[in-house]
Amino acid sequence: MSGLRSVEEQRALVLAEAQPLPSETVALAHAHGRTLREPLRARVDIPVFDNSAMDGFAVHFADVQDASPDAPVRLRVVADLPAGTALDPALAPGEAARIMTGSPMPTDADAIVPFEDTEGGLADSLGEVVVVRAPARPGLHVRRRGEDAVVGDEILGAGTLLGGLQLGAAAAAGIAAVVVSPRPRVAVVSTGSELVAPGEPLVHGQIPESNSELLAGLVAEAGGEVVLRRSVPDDGDGPVAAISAAAARGAHVVIFTGGVSAGAYEVVKNTLADTMEFSRIAMQPGKPQGFGTTAEGVLLFGLPGNPVSAAVSFDVFVRPALLALQGRSDLDRARLRLPAAIGWRTPPGRRQYLPAAIDRSDPGRWTVAPATGGGSASHLAGGLARAEAYAIVPAETDAVAAGDLVDVMLIS
Repeated sequence: MSGLRSVEEQRALVLAEAQPLPSETVALAHAHGRTLREPLRARVDIPVFDNSAMDGFAVHFADVQDASPDAPVRLRVVADLPAGTALDPALAPGEAARIMTGSPMPTDADAIVPFEDTEGGLADSLGEVVVVRAPARPGLHVRRRGEDAVVGDEILGAGTLLGGLQLGAAAAAGIAAVVVSPRPRVAVVSTGSELVAPGEPLVHGQIPESNSELLAGLVAEAGGEVVLRRSVPDDGDGPVAAISAAAARGAHVVIFTGGVSAGAYEVVKNTLADTMEFSRIAMQPGKPQGFGTTAEGVLLFGLPGNPVSAAVSFDVFVRPALLALQGRSDLDRARLRLPAAIGWRTPPGRRQYLPAAIDRSDPGRWTVAPATGGGSASHLAGGLARAEAYAIVPAETDAVAAGDLVDVMLIS
């Protein structure tokens, strides 16, 4: 469609301005949800020492290699090794040490016999043990020092999002503090004289203001921190005042919704024409977009006011920018390619981002379908709650038929 900018061109303009924020060092306990800016290297070996993978007995393999129920082997138990012990008892031939999972292996032992492979098990396991099943080989049930990582190994690369698994790995590697990005500080500004706070009485022509809730949630999920939320009417200089208020709170990003299209009361477009560029993008929903930066480098986004358009626009343009500000190595959501459960129409000449639901009832054949009967209609805020993905249909596709393979961008 002539006169429309591609999604890729608009995204490139945005990302050219979204440079990583200065990093900071925080304690590991405060790093959840942050993005790593420097590689993490192990400060201790993982495991730190040879240790037992089972509750049982540390033995000489040569003493028990022929043990069986018909020919049990008796060993004298000369030590008891709970987890955390510093003992390293000497074991002569014919001797064993009772040992718990995670306890250091005695230097003299080279195998573990689990309690289950002894006659008495855990009961009566001090003094003497009767081994009735031999370990298959020396070293069985022994976790070797450094088999996961050794000092200096890279545990996590720069650009990694730190979740629980990553923080656990860092702690296991002896790391107490990490260099991360700060959370981008974001202002969310809804425009429209028709907007009323949720739950307030409505008169004819008014609607509950929902976009700030929508966008604040999406900002948080992208690692940002909302520092200002406000609504402004369709007249006056509300957007200009909002930028000043956002700057006073140290915002890195201001997101406007509404006021960016071709109507007579487009307050963002009317008041910020010298600061932002307003374009038409070859996508549905989300064709009208605004973007710019202040002299101080604050990123300004102008998104359409309809909720579905705002949500899609956030995912396509704002979310990648927030991740880039954090130095994230991957700016894109995960995608699948799934067959369509039903057919639907697509807009001519524009890439479609259809709020979609995934049917997982057949584990071997997931399918995708519109999340609502209204398809990608941009005002369907209630149906948006059922979306767990966007089905992305190329501009050159006239229609989707049942069974067609469709690219699906996961959003939940």
